Amino acid sequence: MPDRKEQGPMAYLDGYVIPVPEAEKDAYRALADDAAALFLRFGAVRVLEGWGEDVPHGTATDFYRATLAEAGEAVVFAWVLWPDKATRDAGWGKLMEAPEMQGRTMPFDGKRMFWGGFEPIVDRGDG
Repeated sequence: MPDRKEQGPMAYLDGYVIPVPEAEKDAYRALADDAAALFLRFGAVRVLEGWGEDVPHGTATDFYRATLAEAGEAVVFAWVLWPDKATRDAGWGKLMEAPEMQGRTMPFDGKRMFWGGFEPIVDRGDG
């Protein structure tokens, strides 16, 4: 993997959080892997998706409440790094239109997914 100095600073990132039934982990992983390949083809620099393993239940708020996760569901936390917002906007448009993504059954309830685009304000380290 190239050193961060070679890549330059990341100029835009997307984050999303999804509750996924634990029984659908393999199906979700396959979908995420296919989507990651498309994100990269359409200009993303890096795609990371994490299956909730150490996600505590809070007393005021937490990932479970934010997604209305039910018993038997794990929370997925994901982010996509882009070189700039224009590439991100175009990339998402291409992803939504990609034949590979049409007609797929999603292994999660998309109504409980949340996402957003972010301008980095701190970008340190090599990872």
